Amino acid sequence: MTEKITRLNPEQLHATPGYHHITVVEAGRTAYLAGQCPLDRNGDLVGPGSLETQVDQVVANALTALAAAHAQPQHVVRSVIYVRSDERDVLGAAWRRLTDSALGPAFTTASTLLGVSQLGFAGQLVELDLTVALPD
Repeated sequence: MTEKITRLNPEQLHATPGYHHITVVEAGRTAYLAGQCPLDRNGDLVGPGSLETQVDQVVANALTALAAAHAQPQHVVRSVIYVRSDERDVLGAAWRRLTDSALGPAFTTASTLLGVSQLGFAGQLVELDLTVALPD
């Protein structure tokens, strides 16, 4: 399916730090992952107060979910990253940790990074929402 995913950055739009403004997917199967939270297998929050630890858990959870759908990071066509902060440096740190991770290829596609005031679990600092074009 990789050959059916096209990523574009029109010259008329601003340069990006690695993502693309547009992702075009030819017709095929799509998977929508639930928001991946920094919870372990038992449903316990990991890394209270540590953005880095929570990002790492979100990455691990997302990789597990992708594998269950028989997909890999390069099959992601849309990501939305929620970080509980209004500090640009914190948002940037989350972005860098995600893009430097094993999940990094997922963020070369259409991506949105949002600073939010609250997430679903007490102490939660990050959540990741992915849309995937499943391989044939």
